[in-house]
Amino acid sequence: MNDRIEKTIELKAPVERVWRALTDHREFGEWFRVILDSPFVVGEVTRGTVTYPGYTHLHWQAEVESIEPQSRFSFTWYPYEDEEKADQQRDLATLVEFMLAPTAAGTRLHITESGFSKQPDEIRAMDAFRRNTDGWKKQADNIAAYVES
Repeated sequence: MNDRIEKTIELKAPVERVWRALTDHREFGEWFRVILDSPFVVGEVTRGTVTYPGYTHLHWQAEVESIEPQSRFSFTWYPYEDEEKADQQRDLATLVEFMLAPTAAGTRLHITESGFSKQPDEIRAMDAFRRNTDGWKKQADNIAAYVES
């Protein structure tokens, strides 16, 4: 089973602009299609509600692992349907990392999500890896449209 999704995109926007779109919780919510309750803070959980059509029944929760200005932002996350299940599902969380590097035309954004191999058979049966792979393709398009407009 694959454990890691990787996606690299070239953005026609400066690192500072991409960084703000990633780490300001309001801007992140705009392109990621989620309404977040609070800012991103290392070691703290940010919660919200997914607004992406077809997924509005999901709640969003991420614990920020790292904020390295202008270069790396990471969190663990697991979308869940039920508030009561959120704590039970923490062990199933995957690690999402956004790494930025300046380029002549703007910014190279490398997105990685890892940790799928620790998920139980019933989650793998729902094909979380494939769904998230498709999801990151869409989210890469979303952030590109957001920062390049």
